[in-house]
Amino acid sequence: MAEAAGTLRLHAVNGAAEAVGVFPAMPLADARAVFPALKVTEADPEDDAAALETLAQWATRYTPWTAVEGIAPGGGAGLWLDVTGCAHLFGGEAALARDLRDRLTGFGFAVRLGLADTQGAAWAAARFLAGEEAGGGDDDGDGAGLALLPEGAQRQLLMGLPVEALRLPAAVVETLKRLGIRRIADLAALPRAPLAARLGAEAARRLDQAIGRAPEPFTPRAPVTPWRERLAFAEPIGRTEDVQTAIAALCRALHPRLERERKGARRLLLEMFRVDGEVIRRMVGTSRPVRDPDALARLFKETLDGLDAGFGIEAMVLSLPAVDPLEATQTGFTRGAGEAPDAAERAARTALLLDRLRTRLGEDGVLRPVPRESHIPEASVTVAERTPGGTAPDTWAAAAPRPVRLIAAEPVEPLAEGTPPAAFRWRRRTWTVARSEGPERVAPEWWHGPLPHPRAARDYWRVEDTGGHRLWLFRGRAARWFVQGVFP
Repeated sequence: MAEAAGTLRLHAVNGAAEAVGVFPAMPLADARAVFPALKVTEADPEDDAAALETLAQWATRYTPWTAVEGIAPGGGAGLWLDVTGCAHLFGGEAALARDLRDRLTGFGFAVRLGLADTQGAAWAAARFLAGEEAGGGDDDGDGAGLALLPEGAQRQLLMGLPVEALRLPAAVVETLKRLGIRRIADLAALPRAPLAARLGAEAARRLDQAIGRAPEPFTPRAPVTPWRERLAFAEPIGRTEDVQTAIAALCRALHPRLERERKGARRLLLEMFRVDGEVIRRMVGTSRPVRDPDALARLFKETLDGLDAGFGIEAMVLSLPAVDPLEATQTGFTRGAGEAPDAAERAARTALLLDRLRTRLGEDGVLRPVPRESHIPEASVTVAERTPGGTAPDTWAAAAPRPVRLIAAEPVEPLAEGTPPAAFRWRRRTWTVARSEGPERVAPEWWHGPLPHPRAARDYWRVEDTGGHRLWLFRGRAARWFVQGVFP
């Protein structure tokens, strides 16, 4: 919904809403009167426009010439694709249209596609002919949502459509209807001079563009500039120091654009082209967006050990396969000379240090354990970098004391009666219990379903033997005892 003329009105509706009599531009109060259980949310035209721009960029997989038509009243939106010279790459126009329709439908969009010789004819076909047998153009019958007009046939097929199919302003359409002109054929039969005098040149121009009598310019989107910088050398280089200097220059060249677009690098690909035709590639990553050129250049330092430049490197290309938003931050504003860095600065320095360590030791060489919401001891810890969506809690939950060293549950052999056993054998050694504390009941989360066994819950004890060694015991299924941890 959106506010229009001081009234909340529906901006767009789905098929289910239309089925119960709710339509775009309807006042919200009237819509709720028609269907009280109607669910509404506030319209966000800016996000819709950004999503449409992203979709247009995705559509370049079919043709480099794409454009955004914009969002129409009622919530619909359109894209222009000029597939001239591209259809044969997909097996023909019909195959291209079907593939485009199926992919967009898979994304969750309601799709109607029109393909014709002119923009006006394609626009009309998508909105007034898509899915109909006339002009469907599919030999296999898979024409739902498609209207493929045969070459040179747009005039014949458009004549029977309403005047709304000519992309005319609403006021012009209303005037034509008052005059009894409801179909394009009626409009085409009128003399041009009286038509222009009464309605202006727009109606005749749109008609001529649709049937191909007048040209219509097509302005595609500007291509997205890749995050890439190239550096060629007058003479091939081979020393590691020279390579590091070139990397620093490439990082500095990318910095102004990163800063202007408020982005930070997450993945960096360095390609070094040797004189003999070989290409040396080095890939590094960051745990958080970074655009400091010196910090980015230092990441590659760890990857250049043993670099084989052959007869020399004649060119280098630095690409950023992944970038993320990075807003400017204020650090150290209140810090005086000689004082420790603030929290934001410490976090940034720590992240850069971890990135360098991972570059040298590998992605799995530097891990950070964080708590996970689970009562089961072996499931209550995970690795921060492997937590989906960054959902790991920030602090460890307050609980009973836990052992510093957690081991896989190892069975013990009770040698004496008691709970816990007064003596038991574990790892070829006899342990005599001097003190014990417990039990602590630990059970699986109830929301994961019923317990698989009455003894699935565990009773834990902290025990200390006569020598002062402390262990973590629990009683599991079939009343068997296990050791799962060692206290310091």
